[in-house]
Amino acid sequence: MADTTAKRETDSNETMDLSQKTKRPKFDNENGRGEAEFQPNILSEFKTIKVLSDSAREKNIFVHGKLADKEAVVILEKTPIREDVLSELFTGSKLKLDMKNDIYSTYRLQAPAHLNEIKTTVVCPATEKHVKKYQRQESSLVEETGDDYRSITLPYIEKQSFSIQWVYNILEKKAEVDRIVYEDPDPDVGFLLLPDFKWDQKQVDDLYLIAITMKKGIRSLRDLTSEHLPLLQNIFNKGKAEILQRYKLPASKLRVYLHYQPSYYHLHVHFTKLGYEAPGVGVERAHLLADVIQNLQADPQYYATRTLYFPLRADDGLLEKFKEAGKL
Repeated sequence: MADTTAKRETDSNETMDLSQKTKRPKFDNENGRGEAEFQPNILSEFKTIKVLSDSAREKNIFVHGKLADKEAVVILEKTPIREDVLSELFTGSKLKLDMKNDIYSTYRLQAPAHLNEIKTTVVCPATEKHVKKYQRQESSLVEETGDDYRSITLPYIEKQSFSIQWVYNILEKKAEVDRIVYEDPDPDVGFLLLPDFKWDQKQVDDLYLIAITMKKGIRSLRDLTSEHLPLLQNIFNKGKAEILQRYKLPASKLRVYLHYQPSYYHLHVHFTKLGYEAPGVGVERAHLLADVIQNLQADPQYYATRTLYFPLRADDGLLEKFKEAGKL
């Protein structure tokens, strides 16, 4: 379910990524992304209503407002500092002294404009769900048995009819074709591998890719049985091999996992660099793919029957269903 980080469950046709783009170098083996051009600044007309949430640690802010009289959410994120720009950063910046004490001094550094980008994501028109999704809220840890899933969670999911059309647009090559870094077209065990929107692809320190299964109808961890082992093993092995070839990261440097609850109900696997604290990597939500495979090898119905734990935000409709059932 949703949290305060930018997720991909919104329809890709409704979401505009307005990273303030300059011409920049790309990985030698990066997929065919050309040099980006500046776009008209539609944000000059953005009218702020309120800040939904912000994080000094994550260096991001989520803002609700109006854009051309339509509800909108704008997400601003500071981009990581790359090693390959350090020389230009040191020589081309201005310094303003804040404090000096013995051997210690602190400054405000004004970097050249092209080294001071802010990744900007715009959701417009934004629904009430989008606004609530990005608003800071308390969370509760839910304990869900297999029976709870069938009697509470599954009916809620089916009634809500969360849109995953943007996923099908990717699988059917109607959108984001230029972002695909690997494809296995097999209808049963195949998948597409592409960068998550949270990764700007400028450095591998915060590598984040998503493997989206070609096979439809697998909503989440709960639907997996031993019959899906060939699919999971194919994603695990080929995903790691492609990342090694393309980004020079061995399997020992990767975290490969699934979320439960997922942010959208079409089976997908996360690949992130070990050491990068991506949103949702906590033990209460992330399940290592290697563990999932071993669990299904030991018990074909493991995830249909076992108790799973996951966090839900205060405004999540599913949390209310668990409360109504006397589970919280």
